Amino acid sequence: MESTQKKVSTRHPWFFIPTLYFAQGIPYILINSVSVIIYKNLGVDNATIAFWTSLLYLPWVIKMFWSPFVELYATKRKWILVTQLAMMACLLLAALSFNLENFFFPSLIIFTLGAFISATYDIAADGFYLIALNPEQQAVFAGIRTVFYRGAVIFGSGFLVFFAGTLAEKLGNIALSWTLSLGLAAVIFGVIYLYHQFSLPYPIEAHTFKKAQSKIPFVEIITSYFQQPKIASIIAFILLYRFGEAMLLKLVSPFLLDKPEAGGLGLSTAEVGLVYGTFGVLALIIGGILGGIIVAKYGLRKTILPLALALHLPNLFYVYMAATQPPLSVVLLLVALEQFGYGMGLTAFMVYLMKIAKEPYQTSFYAISTGIMALGMMIPGLISGYLQQEIGYKAFFIVVCGLAVVGIATIFFLPWDEEIKA
Repeated sequence: MESTQKKVSTRHPWFFIPTLYFAQGIPYILINSVSVIIYKNLGVDNATIAFWTSLLYLPWVIKMFWSPFVELYATKRKWILVTQLAMMACLLLAALSFNLENFFFPSLIIFTLGAFISATYDIAADGFYLIALNPEQQAVFAGIRTVFYRGAVIFGSGFLVFFAGTLAEKLGNIALSWTLSLGLAAVIFGVIYLYHQFSLPYPIEAHTFKKAQSKIPFVEIITSYFQQPKIASIIAFILLYRFGEAMLLKLVSPFLLDKPEAGGLGLSTAEVGLVYGTFGVLALIIGGILGGIIVAKYGLRKTILPLALALHLPNLFYVYMAATQPPLSVVLLLVALEQFGYGMGLTAFMVYLMKIAKEPYQTSFYAISTGIMALGMMIPGLISGYLQQEIGYKAFFIVVCGLAVVGIATIFFLPWDEEIKA
C-alpha cells in the first residue's frame, strides 16, 4: 500500500510542470522534424521523406476522437506514466531499427506508434494541468510550460542533431550515431518517468467513470463547433493560413543538408543542429513572445494581418538562399529572421484558435481546432517532396511564397468578436 505522503493531492507546480512539458516536446519534435534529418542522413529521397513523415501528423489530427477514453478510463496521472514508459520503449526500438538493412519502414512504423503515444500523452498532460493547478497557478505557469516545451524542441532539433552529426564525423557511422542519439533521448524519458513516479501529485478528478460516460455530449460538442458563424471561413483559415509554411517546414532540413550541386546549401548535420535547431528555435521563441505582447497591447483584429506578413514574407529568404547559396553566417542570420517572423505569425494564429474556443466546450473546441490545424500541416507536407523534386528548390520556394497569398487572404473573411459571440 502506498504511503499517504506519496499520495499527496497537491504539490507545487515547479516540482512537475517543467518536466511534464519537456517530456511533451521531445517526441513531437523527434517524430515530426528530426525524423526528416535522420532519413536524409540515411539516404532516403526528399519525396519519400516528406510524404511519409507528413503522415506522422495524423495522430494529432484525430486525437480528439479518443480523448474521451483518456478522460473516462484511469486517471490522467496513470496515463502520463504509462505513455512515458511506452515512449521510452519506442525511442529505444527506433534507435535500434536504424541499423537494419531495410530500416525505413520498420522505423516508420515505430515512429507512427510513437506518434499515437505522444498524442495520447498530450491529452493526459493538458488535462492534468487543468486539474492539478488552480486557476491562478494555471495563469502563472502558462508561459513557463511553453518555455520548457520549447526547451525540449531546442534539445531535440538542436542538441541531439548536433550530437548525432558530431558522432557521425568521429565514428564514420551515421546509423550508429542516430542510434546513440535516440538512445540518449530514451534514457532521458526513463529518468523523467522515474522522477514523475514520486513528483506528480494525485489530484482529485471530478468524475466517476460511469457517470462521466453519460454526461459527455459528444454529438452536441461536434455539432456546436460546426454551427459557429462563418464556420467555412474559420476552417479555411485554419487549413490555409500555414499551407505554404507547412510545405516549407518539411523541406528546410533537406535544403540545408543537400549538396550545392543538388540545389542545397551543403551544411553538415551538426551545422543544421546549430542553425535551425538551436538559433532558429531561440529566434522562434523570441518572436512568439513579442507576438504575444503585440496582440495583448493592440488586439488581435488590428495585428493579425501584419503578424501574418511577418510569418510569410521571410520565406523569400529561402528563394534568395537557393539562388545564391550564401555562406554559413548569412544562412544563420536569414534562418533566424525567418523563424523570428514565424514565431510572431504563429502566435496570432494560436490566439485566434483560443478566441473561437467557446464555453461550455472550450477545451473540446480547442482540441477540434488544433486537430484541423494538424491536418493543415499534414496535407501540404504530403506533396511537398514530390513537388520539390520535380521543379527544384528555387522554384519550390517561389511556389511557397505564392501560396502565402492564399493563406493571408483567408484573414479578410474571418468572423470577429461580435459574430463569434452570436
